[in-house]
Amino acid sequence: MTSSPYAHGLDKNLANYTPLTPLTFLDRSAYVYPDRLSLIHGQRRYTWAETYARSRRLASALVLANIVVGDTVSVMLNNTPEMFECHFGVPMAGAVLNTLNTRLDAEALAFMLNHAETKALITDREYSPIVERALQSLGRDILVIDVDDPEYEGVGMRLGQLEYEAFLSSGDPSFAWKNPADEWDAISLNYTSGTTGNPKGVVYHHRGAYLNALSNIVSWGMPPQSVYLWTLPMFHCNGWCFAWTMAANSGTNVCLRRVEPKLIFDAIREHKVSHYCGAPIVHSLLINAPAELRKGIEHRVCALVAAAPPPAAVIEGMGTIGFDITHVYGLTETYGPAAVCAKHEEWLELPLDEQVRLNGRQGVRYHCEEGLSVLDPETMEPVPRDGATMGEVMFRGNIVMKGYLKNPDATAEAFRGGWYHTGDLAVMQPDGYVKIMDRSKDVIISGGENISSIEVEDILYRHPAVLAAAVVATPDPKWGEVPCAFIEVREGVTVTAYELRAFCRERMAHFKVPKSFVFEALPKTSTGKVQKYLLRERAKSTAVFE
Repeated sequence: MTSSPYAHGLDKNLANYTPLTPLTFLDRSAYVYPDRLSLIHGQRRYTWAETYARSRRLASALVLANIVVGDTVSVMLNNTPEMFECHFGVPMAGAVLNTLNTRLDAEALAFMLNHAETKALITDREYSPIVERALQSLGRDILVIDVDDPEYEGVGMRLGQLEYEAFLSSGDPSFAWKNPADEWDAISLNYTSGTTGNPKGVVYHHRGAYLNALSNIVSWGMPPQSVYLWTLPMFHCNGWCFAWTMAANSGTNVCLRRVEPKLIFDAIREHKVSHYCGAPIVHSLLINAPAELRKGIEHRVCALVAAAPPPAAVIEGMGTIGFDITHVYGLTETYGPAAVCAKHEEWLELPLDEQVRLNGRQGVRYHCEEGLSVLDPETMEPVPRDGATMGEVMFRGNIVMKGYLKNPDATAEAFRGGWYHTGDLAVMQPDGYVKIMDRSKDVIISGGENISSIEVEDILYRHPAVLAAAVVATPDPKWGEVPCAFIEVREGVTVTAYELRAFCRERMAHFKVPKSFVFEALPKTSTGKVQKYLLRERAKSTAVFE
């Protein structure tokens, strides 16, 4: 057999191959745009040259503190310049960045610090009480570095021997960092929410972070030098990789410690913010904010919405206030967004209701993802494109995690059949777009019929009195289980269970209408996801209206 002429003498070498890493984006922006603003936070301003130098100082200081390749550096930080710098300085030292959820309790933090074998912790003094309790339960000493953000006006003690700026001053701004030896090397560790049992540690590699950072630009259509507002927590999937995205974009990061409508609108107006990301709850806050807060914002603002499938009311509401919203979909295991509801120009000519329906789907794969499909989880065969047959959403490609840290069984199960199993149930529509119907654990099976909680929630959101809605199963002696709706009502408005039930009966099959209504604030995670596992427990014992 004659071998291919391309099989010999065409090997990888220094001239034609470099392991991919998003760290090179920062190097490039500092080279091309050294004086362009990289970060704005309160009164602080940094250029790309300064951010690069500070990140290299951080890497150097960590190495001098005996952090070696493969060590874990955890951070408990808000959306501040320090958090942004950690996304570069920590991996420049060869270490793995572990961003901690700032709303976790001490027990959960201690588990993560021990499971990750954390060697150093960089923490904002706002969280010193809870971090102190976590450190006390570790049973070992780690390097602790405190961050004193001038924008934080509260109290908080120092826990470590060094403050962040002093620690940076010990580092070299010209530190000669190196690309990873292998682009498959770990760059970050993100823990899942862990609603049942201990959370799982999701490991990202340099290659995936590089590719998803670029996908964010291409799949969203971000122009160069965009101005990006940090409403999305950087601890969540590394801010959907947007710290690395903005370094590639050479744009300006506008930091925000707290997510409040006035602060967001003020920042958009003052800094001419062009882009931001967030869960549906963030967009709902803006839609329902007083109109005077939006005065003076006349430029185009683009937003990504993800987390739970966004209610149609959110998509319609964002259009009403003049923001251009795009729906993306993904999970911690896919570096954040890995699918996008790619828009078609001809959709603009359709009635508003149809535009909202089309734009509310989970869509198609990101540019740098290789596979997105809806498969039968047993046969692993694709479901037909009929918009009705449900299967499980699955991904494969370069922006899927390495796996779960120290959990080979869970990793093997997640990758069964050569696909990453999301646990989300969906249909494939005739145009090849994915539409999620529910999480597998959230489907309500009533008298043998499957009820999509998302479908029922979408109807409830259309009622003018409903601010937020979540539907879960509650036990029923006749049907096995029936829908129970938890409702947050808009301020200054009243509505009864009778009214909502009648509203639903006019718009859906009667067996799908919630049999019980509970009026209370919905429990949410720090990223805006409704904690349905708590509601399921509540639904077993609480019911208003029959």
